[in-house]
Amino acid sequence: MKLIIAYIQPEKLNSVKQALYERKIFKISVTNALGCGQQKGYHETYRGAEIEVNLLKKVRIEIAINDEFVNPTIDGIITGARTGKIGDGKIFIHDMSECIRIRTGETGKDAIG
Repeated sequence: MKLIIAYIQPEKLNSVKQALYERKIFKISVTNALGCGQQKGYHETYRGAEIEVNLLKKVRIEIAINDEFVNPTIDGIITGARTGKIGDGKIFIHDMSECIRIRTGETGKDAIG
């Protein structure tokens, strides 16, 4: 079992979801996030004052999956999110030691579904 966490551009969320749905991956969590990396932000003027914006809007996607879905999930995220420019995002893959479905008490691979 793996937990995949991806940070992507907000405008790429629909294309990532579509790419995941095509690969039969339906269970995802999405959160708005702020972050900075190689993009380094930008400068803008607000009421005459120069402001440096270095925390940019991103979307955090979390997907708990069984091992056989790791590669299709990664491929779907990359297919939907890639523009070839700085700021496309990152994917992190973590091992999960356990998963428990609260409603039924199922554990492990059965709880992920």
